[in-house]
Amino acid sequence: MNENRILQQVTAIFSIFMVFFYLGIGSYLLFFAGLSYIDKALRVIMGTTFIFFGLYRAYRAYVKIVEVFFTEDKNKE
Repeated sequence: MNENRILQQVTAIFSIFMVFFYLGIGSYLLFFAGLSYIDKALRVIMGTTFIFFGLYRAYRAYVKIVEVFFTEDKNKE
């Protein structure tokens, strides 16, 4: 296994953590009532943006994980 493929696997796993981060921040902004100092409209806009971006990142992470972990390396020696 070459170093480039290992780096791709590490970034694919890191992208899973980023998906949870974006979904967590989005749900925190939408559902946590303790943020009364931030305007509700701004919280809803930012929260839904984070959630949709998290869902997009989840799809991209799934595609990347399938590509990196479950396909054969084309440059085998």
